Amino acid sequence: MPTSYLSQITDAAFQNFLLAHEAADEDTLVLKQKEICGLPSSAMATQISGRKKAKAKLPLWYKTKGIVYPPTANLEQCSSQAASIFKAHVVDMNVSTKLTAADITGGFGVDTFLFATPFERVHYVEPNAELFEIAKHNHHQLGARNIAHHCLSAEKFIEHSIPCDLVYVDPSRRDANARKVYKLSDCSPDISQLQHTIFKTCKYLLVKGSPLLDIQQGLREIPFVQKVFVVAVGNECKELLFFCNRDYEGEPLIESVDLFENGEVRFSFPFTLAEEKNALTELGGPKKYLYEPTASIMKSGAFKLVSEKFGLTKLDVNTHLYTSAVVVANFPGKVFLIECLDPDKKQLKEFLPEGKVNVVTRNYPLSPEEIKKKLRLRDGGSKFLIGFSSTKKKHTAVCSRVTDI
Repeated sequence: MPTSYLSQITDAAFQNFLLAHEAADEDTLVLKQKEICGLPSSAMATQISGRKKAKAKLPLWYKTKGIVYPPTANLEQCSSQAASIFKAHVVDMNVSTKLTAADITGGFGVDTFLFATPFERVHYVEPNAELFEIAKHNHHQLGARNIAHHCLSAEKFIEHSIPCDLVYVDPSRRDANARKVYKLSDCSPDISQLQHTIFKTCKYLLVKGSPLLDIQQGLREIPFVQKVFVVAVGNECKELLFFCNRDYEGEPLIESVDLFENGEVRFSFPFTLAEEKNALTELGGPKKYLYEPTASIMKSGAFKLVSEKFGLTKLDVNTHLYTSAVVVANFPGKVFLIECLDPDKKQLKEFLPEGKVNVVTRNYPLSPEEIKKKLRLRDGGSKFLIGFSSTKKKHTAVCSRVTDI
């Protein structure tokens, strides 16, 4: 979308049409009309698509009048409102002086806007002129008055050495050939190099990484890491956050966090790698209940600590499922009641009379699809068939859900 379209997109006629047709199929709209409100119909299609995505991901943007949306790729790459609220909370609780912050990879400007609450002044930095103008317009619509906008690259902004209490960076995880990358040194900007200049004038650095980034790899690339947050929304890992303090020299705290859709913390599980290494866990066969930790705990690697903290038996070293004879309250994850362990054909028909089940495997030789094909089962229903390995043998279990986080 050319920046010249911005004034026409914010025009009342365009906005009224958008609100009246926000549920329309944008592809059909483009085929039916070449122009809408004096602009190519593709411009309206982009805005309709943006509103649909923002309704769940960015409810404040969706509810605010006159918001302009960027191309789909930019909207998909930006943080969700829930994750951005949490980031603002992280810096509010951990940064001692909150005068000035800089978001040097501004993008659609969601994180920048949320940082504007704990900080007196925030610098938004974005080299893409289209995104820059859109974010600047939206920040004004949202009522932010303490954001300074800079149409510059992250490297150029850092060269100016503007003193900041915190620098935040969410590097692009695409290389020059648009292929996905995960190591921070392969992303743009390369924070593993840029950090040296940042720490000359800034005490705190917050780096957002891909949920697929190996935590140990991130710790090797960034110094002074005080805390690592594994952030999930609705039990889906969304991002890793590395909070760096120039004066910090100890072992980082790793905290698994699961958020509600409004950004509030559903639960957190903090630990150190030393605690995980020294944790004691019992290995053994399945009992009455099975436990599957949330995605954020699984990503963080707190496999033994979960067993120790909740008094659970781990099924096998490489099977990240747990078991107990009596149900454990407040477990951060899914809890299943085993109704039938290692069912034969007759028992499968008894417990799954319609032949429908949700198949899950953990450290098991067959995939869910292979199990369904072998046992002639179909997806669906409320029951689960879980395939897993214990210390002595491989099992399948027909289960019902007890709790689910």
